Amino acid sequence: MRELAVVPDAPETLVPAIRAALDGTGAAVLPLAAGAVPPEVPDRVPLPVAVVVATSGTSGTPKAVAVSSGALLASAAATESALGGPGEWVLALPGHYIAGVQVIVRAVAAGTEPVPIAPGPFTARALADAVLALPPERRRYTALVPTQLHRVVEAVEAGDADVRAAVHALDAVLIGGGRLPAELADRAARTGIAVRRTYGASETAGGCVYDGAPLAGVEVRVVDGEVQLSGPTLAEGYLGDADRTAAAFLQEPGRRWYRTGDAGEWDGERLTVTGRLDDVVITGGEKVSLGLVERAVQGIPGLGQAIVVRGADPEWGEVPVVVTTAPVDLAAVREVVGAGLGRAAAPRRLVVVPEIPLLPSGKPDRRALQALAARR
Repeated sequence: MRELAVVPDAPETLVPAIRAALDGTGAAVLPLAAGAVPPEVPDRVPLPVAVVVATSGTSGTPKAVAVSSGALLASAAATESALGGPGEWVLALPGHYIAGVQVIVRAVAAGTEPVPIAPGPFTARALADAVLALPPERRRYTALVPTQLHRVVEAVEAGDADVRAAVHALDAVLIGGGRLPAELADRAARTGIAVRRTYGASETAGGCVYDGAPLAGVEVRVVDGEVQLSGPTLAEGYLGDADRTAAAFLQEPGRRWYRTGDAGEWDGERLTVTGRLDDVVITGGEKVSLGLVERAVQGIPGLGQAIVVRGADPEWGEVPVVVTTAPVDLAAVREVVGAGLGRAAAPRRLVVVPEIPLLPSGKPDRRALQALAARR
């Protein structure tokens, strides 16, 4: 067993802590966002564990994903190979998310120091300043969520020469944390950004499928419509939750699989993720339960019959959309939902219809509602 240390999500403290956790000279690390309450976890963890990532998961139930140093370094090595070699990394994602952790791990594995962007809300200019400060003789990388990419693309399209120079200097921009809208991908390509779409989770030590192809050592299969992943990057499981670990990680002779809960298609070479098996959207890199949003919306006077569905958004990827028969102020709905569930959960569109379409069973026809929301 080894000690587990809660470390504030600040580069000056988190980077050395993760480096020590990886080489075994320090405690395992649980990165914690500023102002966040630490999850209830033991103060000691199994020896292989280097990082514990606290996540709400798709259900809103807190989880503590235990990831070994071997899994983190295997992921970093496979990424390095997929991208064409080691390089400098710009840290533009929070370090308490697995994607931010992996930027740090990749830099450590490459023998470099991750370069964080300026503190505060993400801006394209902050990213540009960090990228242009990197030594030009080495390869340069970063990782973003689609919302960040949207802001970078807008800055380039608006004529910001420094942002354009910065994104052209990057050898790869990894995009994860949610669906990348086709329109945004096309705009990024036109501006010359070397986008690599990544797919993975905390349970797979971050992205382990790039542009539909699994990284070296990673295996993919689809069972009963569910995407399942295997390989050296799998997490150890969930701290203090043996039942959830057993349900999510399947042990088979000679191989262990992670059940992602995502729907997808696998042709033997390329994975296409088609959505969640449950009703969750990832907006701006954060998972939002549509069921919880709907419950909050239906608690607003006059909106008891409102339905919440997913909708595409060029900046946020996917967003909650309220479909209702009652005219209502969207700003008021956003205020109520945001106060209860967080800003990411606040619906960004509202569609008023004469009546809610129903299935023969009397339940709302959610497919029809989602199509209706898309047309509006």
